[in-house]
Amino acid sequence: MVAGGGLLHRRTLLAAGAASAGALLGGAAEVGTRSPAWMLTPGAPLSRGGSGDGITRLVPDLPFAGSGSSRTPIDLLAGTITPSALHFERHHNGVPAIDADRHALLIHGLVRRPLLFRYDDLLRYPRHTRTLFIECSGNSGSIAAPEPEQASAGQINGLLSCSEWSGVLLSTLLDEAGVDPAARWMQAEGADAAAMTRSIPLSLRDDAMIALLQNGAPLRPEQGYPMRLLLPGVEGNASVKWLRRLRLLAAPAFSRDETSKYTDLHADGTADAFSLRMGAKSIILRPSFGHDLRARGAIEISGLAWSGRGRVRSVAVSADGGRSWADAALDRPVLPQALTAWRIPWRWSGAPTTLMSRAIDETGAVQPTRAAWRARYAPGQRYHANAVQSWAVDSRGRITHVYA
Repeated sequence: MVAGGGLLHRRTLLAAGAASAGALLGGAAEVGTRSPAWMLTPGAPLSRGGSGDGITRLVPDLPFAGSGSSRTPIDLLAGTITPSALHFERHHNGVPAIDADRHALLIHGLVRRPLLFRYDDLLRYPRHTRTLFIECSGNSGSIAAPEPEQASAGQINGLLSCSEWSGVLLSTLLDEAGVDPAARWMQAEGADAAAMTRSIPLSLRDDAMIALLQNGAPLRPEQGYPMRLLLPGVEGNASVKWLRRLRLLAAPAFSRDETSKYTDLHADGTADAFSLRMGAKSIILRPSFGHDLRARGAIEISGLAWSGRGRVRSVAVSADGGRSWADAALDRPVLPQALTAWRIPWRWSGAPTTLMSRAIDETGAVQPTRAAWRARYAPGQRYHANAVQSWAVDSRGRITHVYA
């Protein structure tokens, strides 16, 4: 007791959480292993969403309604927080219509005791909140194409969003379950019809959370309601939506979703499996394709930068095709594993030129050139595309996507 009326010390729930979880053991095996009705049929297709001002997600025409991705129109937005209704989508078999009262998360496998957590149970835990980006590992993958895609920065790079996420630290729940010393991995499974499944190193547990809220409101169905795994700085598909099961293992499971795709093939024939961290990256949003220059003179070049390894240290910008570079100003605060806005003033003389940006993160990792990125990987590689992107400006102010 720290005050009248039953107020307890702020750490009490952390110490006593196991008492509430222990009552949940009954029926854990049945709820955690039997597929609910919403996993038996394809879910809802991609939606355009909308921010109320006419801006919507970029939704392509797809042959299968339940699969595919929609993009955030990042070149039309300001700041670093993405409105929830504009957060990009990536689904493998549609959006399930989950009954939150019947949904639960089972933690089992190499643990001292399996535990079952329902949505209302997790709402009673100490709240953890962070601003974090989520980026699909296939984001910007079109830069591997032989010719540059003539599309907006949102269409090329819009499998990227940033939100304030709130939930429960995964380490809190794992501590209650009691992790077996032999456990080195965890297998996360979603409650969609694809049963999206990924193996994740247990070394990521300390930063991970079970997200319940996005931008101050319950998760939207397309973002994993009622709960999703959230892994800061890690490729988006590993932050499994509609999370229903975490199984602790001694080794990765090599499931369908991490062997048929999400593996990086190198030029020498070797491959990276579980290459989860997203690299240092920046993009120019203004000016860019679809945002042509109207007049000569002073103009602001602006964009976004981020890294899965931590904070952005600096962003350098070139207005002469990479012959010279200058540091841009970073908007504060610069948060780890979050989008950082940057800007630099530029005086355009009216001469044709090429604009480029290059990020460096706090580990010293430098965003690679497109040539260096392509040399590393085999033809057809489209994952983890963090190469420098370039916009050409002609004498009329018209902007096109180019390779430089």
